[in-house]
Amino acid sequence: MHIEFRHLRTIKAIHEEGGLARAADRLHITQSALSHQIKGLEDQAGVELFVRRSKPMRLSSAGMKLLRLAEDILPRLAALEEEFAGLRSGKSGRLHIAIECHACFDWLLPVLEAFRVAWPDVDVDIRPGLQFEALPALMREEVDLVVSSDPETLPGVDFTPLFDYEPVFVCAADHPLAGKPWIEAEDFADQTLITYPVERARLDVFSQLLFPAGVEPRGIRQVELSAVILLLVASGRGVSVLPDWVVRDSGRHPSLVTRRLTEGGVTRRLYGATRAEETAKPFMAHVLKLCRTEPPKLQRRGEAA
Repeated sequence: MHIEFRHLRTIKAIHEEGGLARAADRLHITQSALSHQIKGLEDQAGVELFVRRSKPMRLSSAGMKLLRLAEDILPRLAALEEEFAGLRSGKSGRLHIAIECHACFDWLLPVLEAFRVAWPDVDVDIRPGLQFEALPALMREEVDLVVSSDPETLPGVDFTPLFDYEPVFVCAADHPLAGKPWIEAEDFADQTLITYPVERARLDVFSQLLFPAGVEPRGIRQVELSAVILLLVASGRGVSVLPDWVVRDSGRHPSLVTRRLTEGGVTRRLYGATRAEETAKPFMAHVLKLCRTEPPKLQRRGEAA
């Protein structure tokens, strides 16, 4: 039996309108064409679908089974058509994000809250890129946006600059290094360094300072949450290096001190990696704009503190 969507729409229209004439008007076809369609459907089914002597026209028990199928399938089809229309217009879609920067959660969540308000029909998810190779996952279309500080030349991938940030040294106010105007690599040699639980190559303090100088801290302590890192540092359990947006409020805490790394400071840049054909999508362009504009607000708050 070959059932088409038009057959389901026909069964539903006749049931709801109670007659062929009104159903034909609703479906924008002639009554003759509608009768021919019903006859063909009944020939396929081998049973009558309507009780023809009744007024209004009623479905037979077999026709009621087809009606239940129509009432199940047609709303799902309409929802799918609406979803596809949203995809074509750029109003809906999928935004699965991988972040290669552990501390990015501090600014990404406010960004996504603003994005959710503007694009409620876009499916948003976050996958920590520290647990898998994020850029290959982007090329395999497993994720749609990768936040990274290490741009690469990859075919079909755009790296959009987001914003610059400064990794800064953080210690307790009574720590011996608090009296220095800036911090050098050698200052870490006798310190316990508190970091996020990620490989060293992905930590700014190692990639930008300690590796080039060949300096190894006395000890490493790994902590998941930024707030806990700051708490431990304030308690004198160690020192840390964190992005400036993380320590934006530390100036309000007299127990914490921040210093630049080296006399000139260290500057890093974050990028949003996307598949080239999707970079200009309306919702993708908007989230990239939010990623450029919202985090610097947190940085300015820290400077004003």
